[in-house]
Amino acid sequence: MKIKFWGARGSIPVCGKKYLKYGGSTTCLELRSQKNELTVIDAGSGIRLLGKELLKNSHNNFNMLFTHSHWDHVIGFPFFAPIYSKKTRIQIMGCSFSSDPVREIIAKTMQPPGFPVKFEEISAKFGFDSVCASGFEMGHIKVVPVELSHPNRGLGYKFIENGRSFVFLTDNELGFIHPGGRSLQDYVVFCKGADLLVHDADYTDHEYPRRKTWGHSTYRQAVDLALAAGVSVLGLFHHNQERSDFELDAAVAECSKIFKAKGSKTKCFAVREGQVFNL
Repeated sequence: MKIKFWGARGSIPVCGKKYLKYGGSTTCLELRSQKNELTVIDAGSGIRLLGKELLKNSHNNFNMLFTHSHWDHVIGFPFFAPIYSKKTRIQIMGCSFSSDPVREIIAKTMQPPGFPVKFEEISAKFGFDSVCASGFEMGHIKVVPVELSHPNRGLGYKFIENGRSFVFLTDNELGFIHPGGRSLQDYVVFCKGADLLVHDADYTDHEYPRRKTWGHSTYRQAVDLALAAGVSVLGLFHHNQERSDFELDAAVAECSKIFKAKGSKTKCFAVREGQVFNL
């Protein structure tokens, strides 16, 4: 399994000198099986560059999987170049627990007067499926969903191939249970023994009390989850729009010290735009 991160920022795209290392694009991941089967996860602003890469390599058939339909996770869809090609075939899968039907997760990004081209006018061919709560297969990868603790609901996912597992829990608040969300212990069980856990780490401990119920976790809460679940690697994700490269480096250093002090061998990093992780 190969994971490439095309965007790791939360809430809104950012740019500037203080964001050069980790990037400013919002959530988009490229997931490939060992058979090169492609799934695109979320369509934040990072999907624009992914689309250019797919056209260059003539990869025309793939899946798209969504965690939820908040703007920072869908804002890049109208700028995803493959949707304007007649050769493109995309199977869209989204959260069956959301108030939005699967088609509307993307179609609403192109509704007038917000965008000049309507969804009905683009050239690619689409299929639509709601995610099965009990899990499903995407080619050679097994996908197990879990409800996120986040306003308006959403899904996190565990991806399993040849005994290796990647858990992706963006926009997940571990300090508060939103309607449809799970308890901390439920997430511990879901993440147990994962080779890679990528988790929301938007806030610092100082910021969190003023933003509790907004749907995001602190990086210390993500560390506690990783410790309890015994994961091998923790990736901090959904970086706050104000969080500089320097501050993210400091957060990683602090998290690494906590793991070491607890006698844990878990490795920690902050997800960087363009980063590739192989399992």
